Amino acid sequence: MADSSDIEWTDATWNPVTGCTKISPGCDNCYAARFSERFRGTPGHPFETGFDLTLRPERLQQPLLWKRSRRIFVNSMSDLFHKGVPTPFIEQIFDTMEQAHWHQFQVLTKRSSLMRDFLRRRYTTRPAPDHLWFGVSVEDRLRLSRVRHLQAAPASVRFLSIEPLIGRIGALDLAGIHWVIVGGESGPRHRPMDPAWVREIRDQCLAAGVPFFFKQWGGFRPTQQGRTLDGRLWDEFPQPQQTWPALAAAE
Repeated sequence: MADSSDIEWTDATWNPVTGCTKISPGCDNCYAARFSERFRGTPGHPFETGFDLTLRPERLQQPLLWKRSRRIFVNSMSDLFHKGVPTPFIEQIFDTMEQAHWHQFQVLTKRSSLMRDFLRRRYTTRPAPDHLWFGVSVEDRLRLSRVRHLQAAPASVRFLSIEPLIGRIGALDLAGIHWVIVGGESGPRHRPMDPAWVREIRDQCLAAGVPFFFKQWGGFRPTQQGRTLDGRLWDEFPQPQQTWPALAAAE
């Protein structure tokens, strides 16, 4: 667990699971895999096994020890809903998040249908508590089914992380979405992001009244091209009064 984070939209990270496997083009240049694999084979290092999926039960209680409220990105080095993570272990992570109600937990996945199904089983008569935020990663228009899965989940706060944005998204259904993050890819093999793609998403958020957060343009280094869009920073967050609406559509 890191008491601070360089990720602009969170305060801290908590990784009760590390490691993952790639499932779509947005994973191709994964920063977490690149970082972890640097230490494969280093005796005693937390990433001695590189980016292999690893459960870390010794970290399960960590957020309960932090008394100051934080936004906490859950599994910044993994995907909580990876098929290799046992359901009972996910349940334990949720137990901790529910107990640590003074934090805001940001859970982000590409396995959107698995998250939807888990939330439906856990929250059968009410939405998840509003200090638990649930998001999906969407890198191009071919991944928009993840948005529909999120909309069908009983979450109080739903968000989209459109990063790395590697293709035009097009029309976005923002019903029941409370926050949108957009960012370009960084690293030695980063793919370019067209400013028109970003503006199209930003303008849809403005029209729908959805908070918009622009993280970075990307480049070899994350900060290489800055964070301003059309002469300003876009650092909007969900508002506390935004709550889960009933949605008719379900998949």
